[in-house]
Amino acid sequence: MESFGFWSVVPPVIAIIFAIRTKQVFVSLLLGIWMGWVIISGGNLINGTFDMIQALVDVFKDSGNTRTIMFSALVGSLILLIQQSGGVSGFINWVENKLQNIETKDDRSKVKYIQLIAWLTGTLIFVETSISSLTVGTLFRPIFDKLKIPREKLAYIADSSSAPISILLPFNAWGAFIMGLLLAEGFDQPLTVLFKSMIFNFYPILALLMVPLIIWTGKDFGPMAKAEKRARTTGRLLSENAKPMLSNELTKVKPKAGVPLRAINMIIPILTMVLMMPVMLSVTGWEAAVEANPGSGGFQIFSSAIGLGSGSTSVLTSVITALAVSFVLFKIQRLLTFKEMVESTLKGISELMPLALLMMLAFAISAVCKSLGTGIYISELAKDLVSPALIPFIVFVLSGFIAFSTGTSWGTFAIMISIAVPMAQQLDVNVYLTIAAALGGGVFGDHSSPISDTTIISSMASASDHIDHVKTQMPYAFVAGGLAAILYLIMGFILA
Repeated sequence: MESFGFWSVVPPVIAIIFAIRTKQVFVSLLLGIWMGWVIISGGNLINGTFDMIQALVDVFKDSGNTRTIMFSALVGSLILLIQQSGGVSGFINWVENKLQNIETKDDRSKVKYIQLIAWLTGTLIFVETSISSLTVGTLFRPIFDKLKIPREKLAYIADSSSAPISILLPFNAWGAFIMGLLLAEGFDQPLTVLFKSMIFNFYPILALLMVPLIIWTGKDFGPMAKAEKRARTTGRLLSENAKPMLSNELTKVKPKAGVPLRAINMIIPILTMVLMMPVMLSVTGWEAAVEANPGSGGFQIFSSAIGLGSGSTSVLTSVITALAVSFVLFKIQRLLTFKEMVESTLKGISELMPLALLMMLAFAISAVCKSLGTGIYISELAKDLVSPALIPFIVFVLSGFIAFSTGTSWGTFAIMISIAVPMAQQLDVNVYLTIAAALGGGVFGDHSSPISDTTIISSMASASDHIDHVKTQMPYAFVAGGLAAILYLIMGFILA
């Protein structure tokens, strides 16, 4: 691969700075993609522009990208349908009745309770980050709105209870991908290696535990504290100039006149989507699991298949199945006519077209960073600075910077595992600590990056302004990331 040196870092950094400064995420990403292809074309503006256009088209050559974008659009249909059926309103009424039965001193205690339930819900859905964020945002947004909890807080809870738990409980596509990378590095028992490294995976642990700590103590800080104060004193759930990822039209849809408000009409479709995820992971990974585990029992093959399944196929199939179940469920109860459901499906897709476009741009900037060799360049910079005791710390920081710049934790894992493992083995550094540093740094950078697909989906599911979500979450992510970096520094000297 041709090396572009310092220039490989410029496009993603410019895109991130421009997005935070202007809040124009689409323009910022497009600018970053264009700059990347101009650099690749040797500074030729015309060729770079045409290459950028072709790169946007080529996003759909990857079937996984296409399935993820389709999933993002179809989510709008599911949200709209369950709102019109009275499911959302019914769920709100059900939760309010449960909260009234809880003996609390004040309304603030109820606010804490519902936030903790949202966090727990996200941690229980560890099979896929998109499903986790989507479920938390969809289920709890109406309740958070009623309790005057800012949208930024919901986005933070949804985001911080998805990726961290998915990498700590790797019985999912994340685990399969990482185990594949470890196999490539010569580990015969990659799952055992992965579990041995989990105790050192400080960032996901800290990020996950920080959420209930912030909720319980009420000690918000930075932009999140301002958002909490705004919601409490003015009742505004979004900042003054916010542009929520989900349109106001979609979040404020009223139930069809005369339909009964039943929580079950929301719970069944969402539960269907969540449960279909492990089922489809096992279906898509079954053949590979049988080949990898000859003569094994059904349960072992099933658990292995979940780790080897296709995440993008599973999320798309899950949301399509949830839509089909919704059609049948609402038709049986005579809540909506078939024509109304089809129209709502199309309207829901149209409302989420901006998200689908944003996902396309996120994939495109990731692709141009790969062509520029951004991650490889950053990791190469550290080679001359390596001291055995500092390797875990350096690996964590580099992984975080690569993931933040490229918006992908998976791409970061692929780069850093191949560099960190041989480096640790050659210099006799604890390999489990080093692997954990690479994985934790990838999650940290991805968690903080405005161009990360998981960050984007969390903003969408919570109907939050995307840049407001990034700004309010970033201080929390950096506190956990700073503590994790210190721990790697300490552990590097202890275990060196």
